[in-house]
Amino acid sequence: MSTSVLDRSRACLLLSGVGKPEVWLPRPQAVNVGRMSHPHLSDRIDPLPDERLSTHQRVGLTVLLTANFTLAVDFSILNVALPHIGADLGFATANLQWIVTAFALCAAGFTLFFGRVADVLGRKRLFIVGIALLGASSMVGGLAQESVLLLAARVAQGTATAMVTPAALSLLTSMFPEGRARSRALGLNGALMAAGFTTGAVLGGLLTGVVSWRWAFFINVLIALVVLVLAPRALTDVRADHRPRLDLPGAITVTLALVSLVHGITTAGQSGWAATGSWLPITGSIVLFGWFWKIESRVTEPLIQPALLRRSNVAWGNVAGLLAFAIETSLVFLLTLYLQDVLGYTAISAGLSLAVLGVGTVLGGLAAPRVIARVGSKNAIIAGFLLQGAATAPLAFVGDNRTWLIPLLVATFIGGVANLVAIVGYVVTATNGVPVGQQGLATGLITMSQQVGITLGTPVMAAIVASQAATTSVPGLRLAIGVNAAVALLTAGLVAAALRPRQVTDTQKGVDAPAQGHPHITNC
Repeated sequence: MSTSVLDRSRACLLLSGVGKPEVWLPRPQAVNVGRMSHPHLSDRIDPLPDERLSTHQRVGLTVLLTANFTLAVDFSILNVALPHIGADLGFATANLQWIVTAFALCAAGFTLFFGRVADVLGRKRLFIVGIALLGASSMVGGLAQESVLLLAARVAQGTATAMVTPAALSLLTSMFPEGRARSRALGLNGALMAAGFTTGAVLGGLLTGVVSWRWAFFINVLIALVVLVLAPRALTDVRADHRPRLDLPGAITVTLALVSLVHGITTAGQSGWAATGSWLPITGSIVLFGWFWKIESRVTEPLIQPALLRRSNVAWGNVAGLLAFAIETSLVFLLTLYLQDVLGYTAISAGLSLAVLGVGTVLGGLAAPRVIARVGSKNAIIAGFLLQGAATAPLAFVGDNRTWLIPLLVATFIGGVANLVAIVGYVVTATNGVPVGQQGLATGLITMSQQVGITLGTPVMAAIVASQAATTSVPGLRLAIGVNAAVALLTAGLVAAALRPRQVTDTQKGVDAPAQGHPHITNC
């Protein structure tokens, strides 16, 4: 698959709709004896009276959502600008992908490490440091006159993303108790991130055309300054009295494993799976993951407690999340190829056509809390995958004429709604019942699942398309879309069979309970 095809697919990959989120009021949580007696109902939400957020809570939530929105913008803001950056700084066309890859490697590779650092040093502190690094690296990128300096800035931006994302998500889940309030906050967060992907693509094009691609970096500096002014007073860190020690050997090993895996998968999308640069890093990552697990079984305070992954909601929730992101991002890649290479639409027209996906994802993010309130987070995940698979399956029969455009848009819209319902459901599921001292690690796992899923899906589907290449790409696209739909349906069955209802207890076997370090609220 050529670099140009992947680059233009990335420009459309993260398109999503822009919508004004509804104003919502959280519901306070209360002890529910019936829930405690019936663990199968543990992930459902009790309807309790509304209570207005305090000014402090509103400002804190705004700061966190602004940060996550900005990071979502950064994923797509440079895609349209890549040719201009290459011309100005002397990048060879084949090397332009590294502007995107350098960011993705660090954003995916370091998230688990910084998720644990958040538990050790404090989520608020890591959040502020990450935002400061984002602002500084964006300034360097905007001023860069050489390709090496720009790549260094992108590495720093990816590292900042790995710091901020798990810290912000952990602060958000700590800010709201399990239940309706948290589900609504996560739904709003998902909707704004979906809007951020679209805003990045549009804003990058506008800034590049009207001013300069350098303002795609400078705009981060302005936002970072505002967040840094508000965050120290607006954010409240919730920590356990006992801070775990950082498992440095484990952290280094798993970071190298993740970076190696992402590098190998990304290279496979460019050069094929048989290339040495593809299979060698992937093989190395498998060895490193095995060594990491051996380290974790020996240290006193491991980076990932095996007991944490024995929680079915954490383990299978993250599996569902990885597959949700892999399915959706790879489907957009396939539909982008179909619209441009088969139906003959321009890149801009294809991007605008897929904007219906964005509208669907925003609506899905806003609807997800209501779905979870009615059926529970596990059933929300299952329903999301079932609906997405059912909507995608008819597209496995696409032809080479434009009469397929309307069915494609309808299926894409429905799939966008379903995908965000599943995503919010998995975030709620994967953080339920996790002790305060492990929330940073739990949200780091969530972020890692997202990044690996995004990176994994596209090259796998690209390989399927290439394997069926003939006089046209239609047979390969049909097969890949069919596989995509099948994976969604199989994931629904996997979650239904493997994800056990969460037990409402803080002292699950082998996992530190909050009681070991009574959580307290701190502003430092």
